[in-house]
Amino acid sequence: MKDQYFGDINDYRKYGVIRVLQAETGLRVLVTWMLTPDDGRRDGELRTYLDQPNRWQPFDPELYKGLQDLLQTNSAPRVALIEQSQLLNGAQYFSEIVPDHGDLRHTWAAKLAEAASQSELVFLDPDNGLEVPSRPYGKKLSSKYVFWHEVDQIWRGGASVLIYQHYRREKRSTFIPRMVNELRRKTGARLVEAFCTPRVLFLLAGQPKHSRLLGLAIGRVAGRWPEEITPAGFAID
Repeated sequence: MKDQYFGDINDYRKYGVIRVLQAETGLRVLVTWMLTPDDGRRDGELRTYLDQPNRWQPFDPELYKGLQDLLQTNSAPRVALIEQSQLLNGAQYFSEIVPDHGDLRHTWAAKLAEAASQSELVFLDPDNGLEVPSRPYGKKLSSKYVFWHEVDQIWRGGASVLIYQHYRREKRSTFIPRMVNELRRKTGARLVEAFCTPRVLFLLAGQPKHSRLLGLAIGRVAGRWPEEITPAGFAID
């Protein structure tokens, strides 16, 4: 995640998913921004939806108005704005910038694991998603990815996980089930789901102790965000 993307359409959907899961499950949520420095690119300015209330406000009126207000009253977008609001009411945050260097990344991950141990649902928000072979751990730009051993550390600590994942240059019809199956294989979770949006996925793995609540919440997300956030239908718990 980069501050420059705060409040764009992907953020609106992202916070929408989290808010439904919070409301429907009551789980303690840790939002892990996986912050990396802004790069000055303009592809984060996907905020025209905020000028189209008839189209977008009905999905989550409180969130929509809240993001409008935050962006109108502050000179620069940054994730700290939502931390200071009540839009993700009750959530905790892990906001340390993700380093590339392996030793520094190891320290960062240890701090995250400690924070995650106090939570029940951890949202991981990397720039791009889960690791890829072209960006190995500890190398340049590896900070844009979350690594499987970091997911495993959180999972073994007892928290369910929700992961932000960009689509890759692969047919979505194969990419989505592949990612779901890999998450299921890596965690051993029975309840694994993908929330599909036009631009990104949100991959969910539920701990057995959370699976009933999360299973019910998956349907609530679909009902709240029809045609915008669609469960892929893989949950089998």
